[in-house]
Amino acid sequence: MEGSKKKLRRRKSLTAAMALLGVTCMVGLVGAAVPFYRWFCQATGYGGTPQIASQSVGLSSRETSSDAARATSLLTIRFDANTNKDLPWSFTALQRQVTVRPGEQVLAVYIARNESTVPITGTATFNVTPAKAGQYFTKIACFCFTEQTLSPGQTVEMPVTFVVDPAITRDPLTSELTTLTLSYTFFRSPDSNAQS
Repeated sequence: MEGSKKKLRRRKSLTAAMALLGVTCMVGLVGAAVPFYRWFCQATGYGGTPQIASQSVGLSSRETSSDAARATSLLTIRFDANTNKDLPWSFTALQRQVTVRPGEQVLAVYIARNESTVPITGTATFNVTPAKAGQYFTKIACFCFTEQTLSPGQTVEMPVTFVVDPAITRDPLTSELTTLTLSYTFFRSPDSNAQS
């Protein structure tokens, strides 16, 4: 009788330990899901997330300048600018669109103005549509890489330099594309909430 009680207690303890281990693993996976998903999207262009160039180059490492010279198709790049309702900024693209050859380095400029009476820090999220083009869209330099702080009434130009990989014209899934949209949305930085 005493031996069966010990076995039962041991089995319950083992079950409790396994359940605790399972819950701990699930919590760890939930915590790692967002950073992993962000990394996955940036690495693959999934969901329209543009690639980020590790150095200032006109073409990605997948292409050569002779490939760029052979790219004869033109792409229209549209520029979209938005602000979250909690951020009292005006934010617009200086140009509505540009026409480029794949492989050509492009500079676009956005304009932001702090409409409030206090300094505010904002951070921009971005994507490219259609989403399947994101893997071919590489940012070389961008205001979106860091937070931006604007003084009351301050207006600034925010440039972005990018290139569309010529491989976009050879991929059967993207070769028919003629128009891409680069979209930014500015949000109030969490640290900025303490300022106002």
